[in-house]
Amino acid sequence: MESPPIYGLPQETLQHIFSSLPLRQIMICRSVCKLFNQILTSSSFVHLVSTENPPLSLFALRPPHHHRQPPNSPFLLHAFDPNQNQWIRFNLTFLPFRSLHPIASSPGLLYVWADSPDSLDSNKLLIACNPLTRQYRVLPQLGSAWFKHGSVLVDSSNRVMVLTELASLFFTNSNHWLKFSSDLPSKPRSPILVSNSVYTLCDVGSAWRNEWKLYSCKLSTLMNSQQFWNRLEKHEWGDVFDILKRPRLVRGTGNRLLMIGGLKSSFSLNSPCSTILILRLDLDLLEWEEAGRMPVDMYRIFQESSKFKVFGMGERVIFSAKRYRRLALWECGKGGGEWRWVDGLQGTGDGPCRGFVYEVRLNAVP
Repeated sequence: MESPPIYGLPQETLQHIFSSLPLRQIMICRSVCKLFNQILTSSSFVHLVSTENPPLSLFALRPPHHHRQPPNSPFLLHAFDPNQNQWIRFNLTFLPFRSLHPIASSPGLLYVWADSPDSLDSNKLLIACNPLTRQYRVLPQLGSAWFKHGSVLVDSSNRVMVLTELASLFFTNSNHWLKFSSDLPSKPRSPILVSNSVYTLCDVGSAWRNEWKLYSCKLSTLMNSQQFWNRLEKHEWGDVFDILKRPRLVRGTGNRLLMIGGLKSSFSLNSPCSTILILRLDLDLLEWEEAGRMPVDMYRIFQESSKFKVFGMGERVIFSAKRYRRLALWECGKGGGEWRWVDGLQGTGDGPCRGFVYEVRLNAVP
């Protein structure tokens, strides 16, 4: 049997043809046949497509905290492409570890908690990997308490921070973690990285009433100071933290952050919320402004749910309600932005979805 004519084309010609495809289509073509996979995983093609194609920005879903993968079944990371309005699945079975739990990302790389395949102790491994090239790197081993209670933050230089109320770990491509005592007044809530600083919310209130405050620290001060957290506040902010119920932070565009929570109908204890409000803080000017608020008809779903989660970055934010099989998506724009539903949610149980933004790149190396 004669080979198909495409086999007679020079490899450079095929590379230039495939490089004109969007990154998502390139990922699909890799599984068509051995020839396509060989061409699309070659170092020359990866270099070519990385210079011509923009990264693919996705919303990746984290599995439930107590999720147990059925034996002999592939672990699939589910991610949503807001531009194409489609779901993508990444097979992570190339990682030779147990109990995979994707937790964070940096440009092109996923960070995954896992158990060692040949160890029965309770220690955890944090792995940096690129699902497209199937390359991975194992960071120094950590105790299970960091997995249970720590928030993992990664910047664009792949510097990793694991943050808890009492201590923080910092990894900068060395062979060990640097440990620092935290002087936060309470458990950090929804910490985020913006530029070279970490921002988090802390509750400084009483047992019967929450009082949220914004704290920050510069990564550069971790090695030079014992007390590196500072409270950010201005008299002009007034009651900005009091109008939101259970606020959380999301990284915005540029040097900005978003604070999102239920908009209280009054300042009384346990007052009901009228909608979900998105506030934007300019970190250069330290000025707040309203970025958007959820439409009333959409908020009814979240009002009926006892819990909801928020994740995103830049100009897009995802909202997930408990026991509801759709996600709400906000996209920044004039007049408070645009809101729409995301369908096709799978495999997240009854609880609200947690997630993170994953920027897919072929040339990222762990």
